[in-house]
Amino acid sequence: MTDRKHCFFKLLLFIPVILVFISGCGGLKESRSILPIREYEKMIVGDLYADYVGTENCLSACHEHDRIKHFFDASTMGVQLKKESGMPLVDCESCHGPGSLAIRDLTKELVEEKARQGIKVSCNFKTLIDLKNLPATAQSLICLKCHTANATFNLHNWNAGEHALNEVSCFACHDIHASPDLKVTPLASGRLCFSCHQTAQAQFSMPSHHPLKEGRVFCVDCHNAHGGFADQDLMQDNVKETCVQCHAEKRGPFLYEHADVAENCLNCHSSHGSVNNRLLKAREPFLCLQCHEGHRLDTERNALNPSISPLRASALYTRCTDCHSTIHGSDVPSAPGQGRFMQ
Repeated sequence: MTDRKHCFFKLLLFIPVILVFISGCGGLKESRSILPIREYEKMIVGDLYADYVGTENCLSACHEHDRIKHFFDASTMGVQLKKESGMPLVDCESCHGPGSLAIRDLTKELVEEKARQGIKVSCNFKTLIDLKNLPATAQSLICLKCHTANATFNLHNWNAGEHALNEVSCFACHDIHASPDLKVTPLASGRLCFSCHQTAQAQFSMPSHHPLKEGRVFCVDCHNAHGGFADQDLMQDNVKETCVQCHAEKRGPFLYEHADVAENCLNCHSSHGSVNNRLLKAREPFLCLQCHEGHRLDTERNALNPSISPLRASALYTRCTDCHSTIHGSDVPSAPGQGRFMQ
């Protein structure tokens, strides 16, 4: 009994220590800002003297009947201006910075009076963030401060993507004031991409090409413009996984695998377009001869087809795939019992 009491008193002594430890851990997990969040935003904007006045005050001062406002109200971001939407509040000052200095001395009554006189009043844009002249990285950061905090997973890899590394900003593709539709449609993505990727545009004009201009495939089917884990911002982890999204019959695994095909489709094919059939980088048999030794058909004509003479065979069989038809892989051995991709 004495031992039980002794243990009980020990436990009582440790309870305050445990409570202090738990409360201390909770304090460590909680992040507390030294200054109010608005002060941090002012520091980022670079103007410590301006204050946030709200969208209604900005629009009533000079933009109330602007065409830009109508487009913005109908857009995805404009919907978020409404508090009843339940979405994070987004307004003009989210991108342009605090606007108190921009509309200083401007009132709705003054604007309406000037409008009756035929005089258009505008705010002092010089006090706002000069978005167009910001570095590309800073332009993207303005967008990312909201778009990386939501469920837009395709933006989480932006900073590691080809566009970000080459200093291409969100502004190059998206204009939130242009129209209600802020997204680029797959059909329009080709024209947009070609404005920079002119080499790819020329490749899609070659005789053998993926049917992008015909509207059957799009750039965004293979590439993620917002960044990816693979090279060239591919949608999948590597080239082959991207290709077999459409060419599923080439996926495998096969009993007899063509090593180059299993490694990378681009060893033989040009992804956008080529002067050769089937997007091949070179014509047959020259493409195959880059890796394989040639062989005389007349010495193997009995194995191929005994009814064909050596002269006729040399005239007809100028392409390796005339015999090796299952070049991407096969589960069936050839006539001699070897894996030669013949059937």
